[in-house]
Amino acid sequence: MWRYVIFLGSLFFVQFANAQHVAQDTVLDMSPMDMSYLPRNYPELKSHGEVRTPPLARVIYSRPKKNGRNIFGNVVVYGRQWRMGANESTEIEFFKPVKINNKTINKGRYTISAICYEDKWTIILNKDVDTWGLYYNPKNDVIRVDVPVQHLDYSVESLAIYFDLEKTAATLNVTWDNIKVALPIRLQ
Repeated sequence: MWRYVIFLGSLFFVQFANAQHVAQDTVLDMSPMDMSYLPRNYPELKSHGEVRTPPLARVIYSRPKKNGRNIFGNVVVYGRQWRMGANESTEIEFFKPVKINNKTINKGRYTISAICYEDKWTIILNKDVDTWGLYYNPKNDVIRVDVPVQHLDYSVESLAIYFDLEKTAATLNVTWDNIKVALPIRLQ
């Protein structure tokens, strides 16, 4: 019996020590990854059996924080390509074809980035996926669309990317600091 108790105690100690070691060696990401769906509450609807079809779209991105910094024109340099997030490149996936700026965008995954200016952003969808940082090959662009910058009367601490859904259209919204841009998407 004592051997069994000693064995279990040793096993518990080894597991606890391993967990502590992993926690110390793991570097926590300061910009946690997030995911937004179209429709917004798709995972909840699916969990409750209210939908049986794939979502229309989703975006996967990392959420950097403002942390008292001047974001646009400083952290995000005007006139340079920005991954619309931190760490891995931001990706958007369409589960069926959509139209952006009257161009059909096929079902599939794309990176989404922007070239920011004070009055507009050029939103870019690119075929390269599973990339990190500022990696970007313009030869793989699918579309570039200019959208106006909206100035907010409040500040958004963490970058937020989310969808609004209407009957036959959607909007991909990007807000951070005191800026908001909206990319119109027509559903087919």
